[in-house]
Amino acid sequence: MKKTLLIVAAALIAVACSRPAEDTSRKIVIWEMDDAMVAPYMDSVLEAFKKLPGNEDLVITRTHYGPEDLRSQFQAASLAGVPPDLILSPSDTAGLYAVSGFIIPLEKEFDFSKFNNASVESVSLEGHTWGVPVTNGNHLMMFYNKKLVPNAPQSTNELINYCSTSAKKLGLKYCLAFDSGEPFWLVPWLASFGGWPIDNRKPTLNTQAMRDTVNFYHDLKFDKKFIPMECDYNCMDSLFKEEKIAFIINGDWALSSYQKHFGKNFGLAVMPKNSKTGLWPAPMVSGKYFMISTGLTNEKKELLKRLINFYVNEENQIRQFKEISRLPALKTAGKSKAVLSDSAAVMSLKQIEKGKPTPMATEIRAVWDAMRNYLGEAMANRMDTDTAVRRMQEVSEKRIDEQNR
Repeated sequence: MKKTLLIVAAALIAVACSRPAEDTSRKIVIWEMDDAMVAPYMDSVLEAFKKLPGNEDLVITRTHYGPEDLRSQFQAASLAGVPPDLILSPSDTAGLYAVSGFIIPLEKEFDFSKFNNASVESVSLEGHTWGVPVTNGNHLMMFYNKKLVPNAPQSTNELINYCSTSAKKLGLKYCLAFDSGEPFWLVPWLASFGGWPIDNRKPTLNTQAMRDTVNFYHDLKFDKKFIPMECDYNCMDSLFKEEKIAFIINGDWALSSYQKHFGKNFGLAVMPKNSKTGLWPAPMVSGKYFMISTGLTNEKKELLKRLINFYVNEENQIRQFKEISRLPALKTAGKSKAVLSDSAAVMSLKQIEKGKPTPMATEIRAVWDAMRNYLGEAMANRMDTDTAVRRMQEVSEKRIDEQNR
């Protein structure tokens, strides 16, 4: 990966050096990785900003990338000294950008007291805040089909009881689906057993909580056969939309899609309480953020600050919710009538209250990779739970050590 980045960076430097110098003080370049449905809204806000007095000569260019492409392209462009002015990204890569010196700290540039606390915590590291929240959430919830089940289970015992009885009477082969191979889906259940994957930048994977969580997964899959044997994100989404399962654990990003698909049969709930421990699942909570590249002139930074403040003002935050169902990060917008009168938004906020901020530490990537690999081994019955959990810890520690040398 490092070699690829250096090659791309060299190519970008060559391109940049071959061009004549130009005045970019009135040009804003934005790279983003949001869903396609967000693009029309984003463009409309950028156009509105250009129409404000004094902004008529602005040129704003927005370029879309896939999540991994944005990360690699932004790293390469930053190394080459030709990054975009702004990126709109989740917080999970902000730690890497921050320690690499690719983005600037923003706590002295913006009033972060105006934003939801969890969304700010998710982009804070070592006393600095590295991004301005645009949305609040990016969290998992339980969706259900009211045609198959009138009310959502409040506990795992209720869920298991429904899957053991009613689901079978309806002829459902499976009852529930989630991306059981991805650690992002594991974390809420891990929290419900009293664990968390990282503590003060150190992996905390070889724990009884993790063993209990992996065994819970194993029980749902192999013993009770409530979840599909092999099913990734696209598989689980299709099963739910085709009414072959009653419940799905998915993110708030899927909310508007399921509302449109199921209509009056759409159901939304917080993830059920763990009957064994009495604890609620705690999904990771973050959002999408504007981050500012390093090396910009004060004049350009002031222009970008004006754009960002306009983009996240109360009017636009409420409009964002109405048009694309993304919860506002701004506290006042989150308390608006538009949000609080929407039952799905209220339920989403209840789930956020039970969640925890997504860690920004750069070590989290090594933790994710180790969890993914050995969860996969355990769920394929190629490795027993104790060995898989021990290996998660050992491999994550080794990769973090290599990363920090």
